[in-house]
Amino acid sequence: MSVWEEKCIISPSLICLDMCNLESQIRILEQSGIQVLHVDILDGHFSPSMPLGLDTVRQLRQKTDMFFDCHVMVENQDFFVDELLDIGVQQIVFHAETQPHIDGMINRIHAKGVKAGIALKPSTPLSTVEYVLDKCDSVLLMLINPGYAFLKGEKQVAYADRKIRQLHQMINERGLDTKIELDGRISPDNIRTYGKDLADVFVTGTTCLDRNDLSGSFARLEQLRREIL
Repeated sequence: MSVWEEKCIISPSLICLDMCNLESQIRILEQSGIQVLHVDILDGHFSPSMPLGLDTVRQLRQKTDMFFDCHVMVENQDFFVDELLDIGVQQIVFHAETQPHIDGMINRIHAKGVKAGIALKPSTPLSTVEYVLDKCDSVLLMLINPGYAFLKGEKQVAYADRKIRQLHQMINERGLDTKIELDGRISPDNIRTYGKDLADVFVTGTTCLDRNDLSGSFARLEQLRREIL
């Protein structure tokens, strides 16, 4: 069984690791049994930060066989999507809000044999994906606003639970195997609440991970995952 078919997938966010020691951090992830890496690509416009360059992703691709789940948070997507396809990632999740041709972009990614997903900002309605849901390998729900640097302590939006449950219902009613990804201040409580049968992939960052004790952090998350499943 491939990792993508598993339940309650823990996917650490690359930009939350020690950016000066990424290769050693990747080795810790591998030793901890992590198989999916969440790779945020930001352009400094869609979200006011740009912590990771494409060349870094390209070099990391040569150093690990982990599943690269790339979240493209940019204004102009074409360049970044083409570069990621060339690098050889396993999934590209793009934002509906900055893509004028959602169906076309899904087709473009699928044509290269890569999984395609759609990301939605907190206030973007689920109706945005209604007609393409059957083509999505995943839908990523952001539980905080991109650009959280404006509000350092921003909490998950109050309507996150309702949106997660409504998306799960949409997918179930159509008999689809589309994954639900949750991103933004993901906590152990979120994993405990949604990990059994409501969501599939949890993008974990500083709320769950201690950079100084990654192994211990992942051990605790794996124990939580076992309790859930």
